[in-house]
Amino acid sequence: MPKYLIQANYLTDGVKGLLKEGGTGRRDAVDELFKSMGGTVEAFYFAFGNEDVFIIADLPDNATAAALAIRVNAAGVTQCKTTVLLTPQEIDEAVTKTGTYRPPGYEIDQAEVAKWDSEGGHLARDSTGKRNQ
Repeated sequence: MPKYLIQANYLTDGVKGLLKEGGTGRRDAVDELFKSMGGTVEAFYFAFGNEDVFIIADLPDNATAAALAIRVNAAGVTQCKTTVLLTPQEIDEAVTKTGTYRPPGYEIDQAEVAKWDSEGGHLARDSTGKRNQ
């Protein structure tokens, strides 16, 4: 099941609700929300800083993750941001996929494109980090 990072911030009424029911009450409510959408919460933390809450959770798919974010944001007491998390194996799969990409400002000939394809779709660089010509 896909894994997501949810970062949430309480608005004024959200903070009032947190003061009323406490941290464990909010954790229980979040667990119930994810369960009702076919998911599970792996980790739930409150934090100091730019975000008030961090959640790592599993959900069936991106549409379900979007539905959850829409529902939470529509309530008007919390704002959440959702990030899709990828496993190392998914990255292994991703790096085997190639495509033709021309970086901004570069004029690339087909010989250069062939070099990119043989190296995973990026510009080849020498040992000093300079782009090979």
